[in-house]
Amino acid sequence: MLEQTLGRWISQLHRYGRIYISRELEPYAIGQGQAPFLIALYHKDGICQDELAQLLKIDKGATARAISKLEQAGYVRRETSREDLRCNRIYLTARALELKPKLSEILQRWSDIISTGLTKEEMEQAFTLLEKMAHNACRYIEKMRNQ
Repeated sequence: MLEQTLGRWISQLHRYGRIYISRELEPYAIGQGQAPFLIALYHKDGICQDELAQLLKIDKGATARAISKLEQAGYVRRETSREDLRCNRIYLTARALELKPKLSEILQRWSDIISTGLTKEEMEQAFTLLEKMAHNACRYIEKMRNQ
């Protein structure tokens, strides 16, 4: 029954989602890898780059590369914090703010696509279960790192 693992289905959804988002964001010169950073910044504009990496659970190097690409494309700007010189604060530009409704629409459309045929209750249950599994995985990995 190896072909019926949860990980396989989650991975497949993730891969298809990456393809969809990449294609939809291509006209805006944004890769699917940068989208989570924009989404996080829409909620916490001006966050320190290291805090952003922690929030998204993405390593600092990948975060720096994604922010550099967004900066080159004109979606964010970096400023050294006056309070803490080690902190680069990331701010959205007007271009990024203009993109917000389109990005929300793209993500909502994907959610609608993958939830076709599911009831509201089934969607809520799926969110709850996936969130629990993600927390379990996170706790386990943290435990592994601390050994």
